[in-house]
Amino acid sequence: MPNRVTIADVARLAGVSTMTVSRVINAKGDVRDATRLRVQRAIDQLEYRPSQAARTLTTRRSHTLGLLVPDITNPFFPEIVRGAEDVAWERGYLVSLANTVEDLERERAALEHFEAHRVDGLIVCSARLPEAALGAALRRHQAVVLLNRRVADEHVASLEVDDALGTRLAVAHLASSGHRTIGLLAGPLRSSSSSKRRVGYHDGIEAAGRRFDASLVEDGEPSEDDGHRALHALLARRPDVDAVVCYNDVVALGALAAARDLGRDVPGALALVGCDDVRLASLVHPPLTTLRIDTYALGRQAAELLFDRLRDEPPRHVVVAPELVVRASAP
Repeated sequence: MPNRVTIADVARLAGVSTMTVSRVINAKGDVRDATRLRVQRAIDQLEYRPSQAARTLTTRRSHTLGLLVPDITNPFFPEIVRGAEDVAWERGYLVSLANTVEDLERERAALEHFEAHRVDGLIVCSARLPEAALGAALRRHQAVVLLNRRVADEHVASLEVDDALGTRLAVAHLASSGHRTIGLLAGPLRSSSSSKRRVGYHDGIEAAGRRFDASLVEDGEPSEDDGHRALHALLARRPDVDAVVCYNDVVALGALAAARDLGRDVPGALALVGCDDVRLASLVHPPLTTLRIDTYALGRQAAELLFDRLRDEPPRHVVVAPELVVRASAP
């Protein structure tokens, strides 16, 4: 393996001190144009690449952002990642991605990893850690944006989807379409989005002139397999259910498969509403009625909020409203 080219090698070839080379690399003043050109030629000839760790110590910037997601296989998150990465690239930054697979210990370890590697800023999507543990971890970072979560910390910016509003819209649509017994596949209890959807469901049911009934709510994981399980469990307990609002589109896809297993025609015997409007939502049969969220724009906006914080602007808290998209699964 060839030896790594060092700053001392560049200095020897250019006939200058290592301090002069450092000034050229870091675009500092006090270097004559002829000297700067000679150093740059030496850098190019030796194909020297400055140590990122050393540059971080010098400039206090790594030009790297951390981005944490709970499950990269969930089609809600890749477009968020892409949107954030595009903004980062435009600003001369790269993004380091951590996928926690819905595991609290992996989430905690990822936050510690980003701290140890001195990322300049951090976007945390749908954090699952309890409030106290999450707040303590985030306070050790210079700039943070929470996506789909908010903590009581004046230094942390946030970007949230109004999940309560979205679920109220879904319930109102189903009630106005004549459905009498509307269930909720509510997602995991540790999820902030799930908590907000439960509130929206409760309010939507009461606004439709119905009484809230806890037996119509089934908890579960945000996955297709658990959507399948959850609908089986809900219908076994309440076979009179004729419409269901699902935690997300992935859960709705699992519920759609379960309805087929049970011989429940969708939408004839059972209407289904998802959330997120992922690409598959319009491609399945029947196409899913869902709550549309522009996830690419969400990722871009989260990154913009983060760069605001890196410029020492006050943290902002932005709420985005979803849009009900009516398709054949719940006309």
